[in-house]
Amino acid sequence: MEAFSGSPRTDLALEAREALTRKVREDIPGVLVETSGDEEVVVTSVSITTPAAEQVMGKRQGRYVTIEAEGLRYKNTPLEDKVMEFLAKELGAMAKLPPDCTILIVGLGNWNITPDALGPRAVDKVVVTRHLQGMLSPELKGGVRSVCAIAPGVLGITGMETAEIIGGLVNRIKPNMVIAVDALAAASSHRVITTVQLADSGISPGSGVGNKRFGLTQESLGVPVIAIGVPTVVHASTIAMDTLNALQEYSAFSRYFKSMENIADADRRTIVGQVLPEALGDLMVTPKEVDRLIEDIASIIAGGINRALHPNIDYENIHMYLH
Repeated sequence: MEAFSGSPRTDLALEAREALTRKVREDIPGVLVETSGDEEVVVTSVSITTPAAEQVMGKRQGRYVTIEAEGLRYKNTPLEDKVMEFLAKELGAMAKLPPDCTILIVGLGNWNITPDALGPRAVDKVVVTRHLQGMLSPELKGGVRSVCAIAPGVLGITGMETAEIIGGLVNRIKPNMVIAVDALAAASSHRVITTVQLADSGISPGSGVGNKRFGLTQESLGVPVIAIGVPTVVHASTIAMDTLNALQEYSAFSRYFKSMENIADADRRTIVGQVLPEALGDLMVTPKEVDRLIEDIASIIAGGINRALHPNIDYENIHMYLH
């Protein structure tokens, strides 16, 4: 199977797999999918197991776990707590870290641009303990791991590639693992701020805002890297393409757009290009309530990380750190 050139622009492995399945109408060899959860929270695991599947999917080999909860768009404290628990469980299972290890948390993104500020805001709420290891009481030791964190900024602010900064820290601190938090881009607007993706394949900083830099991977850093991302934007071109598809498929309009059935993907992109010319750049769309949404989802990400890495700290203590 060849790579699908008309695939949507997305950082979510789940969406890439959905688009391919719709296109070829069959399962993708080398891609394993498992789904669990309940009515409020759906957990989907997409494992890319072969080089051929990696090429077709356009994603690195590895396991991608997606936690979806549409109710996160609204202030719902019980649901937020539930998503934290799911995130902590999946992160713990993916990381498999011993109690006596050091973890470096990296908050990627530009804190001056709200849709790209997820990483720095999440890091600000993470419970850091590396400097406290010698002061912990006996009952906490073994369940409070050594955690340090940094928000390295972006190339335009620091003049340094993120991978250069993190590579230097890894060489100095020698953590057992790096956990990187970043904003992503989705292909479906309903997944913006409602979806969390964990991946054991690393991450390319800036992917969510269309500015991919050198990747943070086990190959580049020398230690395992788990990426936690949340879609905060959707490409305007994707929304336009979805509109064309809906006009063709929705029964009330299909008879008027029957002639669109044979339009190739390249021609559809040409049509969209007439509406979104290159002069607008890579236009992206984010919710108008993005300030509140980023703050809420950053607390959820930090809460899930804290629970996974510090099982001996009770929720009330973590809650004080988050709020």
